[in-house]
Amino acid sequence: MLDIRWIRENPQALADALQKRGQSADAAQSIVDDLIEKDEARRAHLVALQEKQERRNAASKEIGNAMRAGDAARAEELKGEVAGIKEFIQAGEATERELDKALNDALSVIPNLPLDDVPVGKDEADNVEVRRVGEPRRANASKEHFEIGEALGMMDFERAAKLSGSRFTVLSGHLARLERALGQFMLDLHTTEHGYTEVQPPLLVRDEVLYGTNQLPKFEEDLFFVKHGDGRLGLIPTAEVSLTNLVREEIVSHETLPRRYTALTPCFRSEAGSAGRDTRGMLRQHQFYKVELVSITDQESSLAEHERMTECAETVLKRLELPFRTVVLCTGDMGFGARKTYDIEVWLPGQNAYREISSCSVCGDFQARRMNARYRPAEGKGPVFLHTLNGSGTAVGRALIAVMENYQNEDGSISVPDALRPYMGGIEKIEAA
Repeated sequence: MLDIRWIRENPQALADALQKRGQSADAAQSIVDDLIEKDEARRAHLVALQEKQERRNAASKEIGNAMRAGDAARAEELKGEVAGIKEFIQAGEATERELDKALNDALSVIPNLPLDDVPVGKDEADNVEVRRVGEPRRANASKEHFEIGEALGMMDFERAAKLSGSRFTVLSGHLARLERALGQFMLDLHTTEHGYTEVQPPLLVRDEVLYGTNQLPKFEEDLFFVKHGDGRLGLIPTAEVSLTNLVREEIVSHETLPRRYTALTPCFRSEAGSAGRDTRGMLRQHQFYKVELVSITDQESSLAEHERMTECAETVLKRLELPFRTVVLCTGDMGFGARKTYDIEVWLPGQNAYREISSCSVCGDFQARRMNARYRPAEGKGPVFLHTLNGSGTAVGRALIAVMENYQNEDGSISVPDALRPYMGGIEKIEAA
């Protein structure tokens, strides 16, 4: 969430940022005008409320003076005034809550401000490649992962559909073990070499937790919910939700920063906005595994941490010897809560294309403001909002796809990457049973 004080002082800067995000000039100005109007109404009401409270205090003192002076009529007149002010204040406090909610609701759907070095563009065609690692395999005979998996008899979409419908997969045998091996390999890499603390977080969370990492209210249709008592809990779309909220409503010690967390969890997404996209195979699923990276930093360190986090995610693909490229997303393709995002795209020879396998974003204080997560700077000043970052380190299912397609052999088998063989009991090749 953006700071309304900053918006009040920099309305044109917000309008310009919204235009970079894809809004027309008129729409951007209308959004800014609406926010300022709501803020002014709230502030004017608070001033009126404060004036009434001051008058109530003054009238109460006057009542005492009138009674001491024996002026009963004046005292009764003042008591009537105080009673009227009390009713006004009670009604005014309810109005204050309504005005606060109206402003917060409006702020909660405003995206984060892109950093100055983020390229301005409309969609993924305007993303900018920053580096490329490895030589893509280009072979006319390359098969896609679902062709390989089905031929091996270890990837079953029909049975998954019988169990759960579309966008689910049943893995079995060595492919199931390979997916598990990928997740364990990533966790071990990030915890032993990159300094992340492994966490096993809840998979079901409250609405306010989803709000904290900006899944609510804007992306409610992409979430799954289960009934819980008289309310509901949401299934996490990514462990970012649970890990980032570990510091919600806290003032953490500056000496404990940065905090780096990682988790291997199932993730659940309805993919409401992806109808017709990637319907074959397991590239876009309702349920998938991902190793998440989350960093909590002070305000000065977040940009350097963003580069570090991206490098940690890239290391996964380097160790697996998978070709990839890293791109910086343009303003029109960047996520709602991000200030800057690097996408890491792995090469899939079956598609003859690079596809996203990790997205690493720096969010500034956007999420921390929604979570009320703060720290005290070393200089001893009052608490300020933390900075948060998140990234995939990486998506396990997509890593499985990449390994299958890049390590496929002409006979239909899959060679196991050297980095994964210790996790596969020394198996060097996956073949049909």
